[in-house]
Amino acid sequence: MVIKTKNKARIKEKKAQMKIQQMSFMLVAVFIFFALVGMIVVTVFLNNMYKEANELKEQNAQLLASKIANSPEFNCGEVYDEERTNCIDLDKVMVLKENIDKYNKFWGIESLEIRKVYPKTNQTSQEIECTKINYPYCNKLTLINNSETPDRYSYVSLCREEIYNEKSVSKCELGIIIIGYEGIQ
Repeated sequence: MVIKTKNKARIKEKKAQMKIQQMSFMLVAVFIFFALVGMIVVTVFLNNMYKEANELKEQNAQLLASKIANSPEFNCGEVYDEERTNCIDLDKVMVLKENIDKYNKFWGIESLEIRKVYPKTNQTSQEIECTKINYPYCNKLTLINNSETPDRYSYVSLCREEIYNEKSVSKCELGIIIIGYEGIQ
């Protein structure tokens, strides 16, 4: 009888050990499952946050392009007591180009370029960098070019003073201001 009781006790003990092992494996499996689900949720959340951050940086870059166009260093000023917005005075910019090293870090951008879109300066689609010699018969004005960052742009009016019939007139053309903004990917 004692042997049968010992055998029964051993069998119960083995069953209890087996149930404990099953429970521990089940707890480990549940923990791993929830850890994987948590990692997936965090990855999706961080990915969405990264996309939103990039979208905000792009919007900021486009607003900065418009803000730069309206800054005193670029703006056309007032005509007939009306202030022009998104209007760049190319004469001012040509003077600014000579002293651009003082403004390199002022706006917090990596590159700044102004291009004439319409009317075309020449019959070919060749870009001609503006210098004192060929101004205003050019279509590209590079002010800052520190790196290859993604570009964001804003359409602007490009105006300059011209003498027509012995009068000073403002001649405006369509252009874009292109900025390279750090952090956009």
